[in-house]
Amino acid sequence: MPAYVISDVTFRDAAAIAAYRTRAAASIDKYGGRYLARGGTIERLEGDWQPTNLIVVEFPDMARARAWYRSPEYAAALQFRDAALSRNLILVEGMA
Repeated sequence: MPAYVISDVTFRDAAAIAAYRTRAAASIDKYGGRYLARGGTIERLEGDWQPTNLIVVEFPDMARARAWYRSPEYAAALQFRDAALSRNLILVEGMA
């Protein structure tokens, strides 16, 4: 079953964002992930949640998503994360 990493991101520093984004994208690709949404218009339909920038990445399954998140390739991106952004991040299992 596919798995989805969903991030609600607030950006901080443009230079750090570029460094983080390049490394994160390469690591996502290496672990079989693909972006489904990367920013774009958000329209709130219900509730009080007010996300600013949503990123949705699909992986083949939960195991691949976890392997990506714990990988040395993604660790290289994480070195820039705190300077680049703050976020809420979840992993959710999809449907067959």
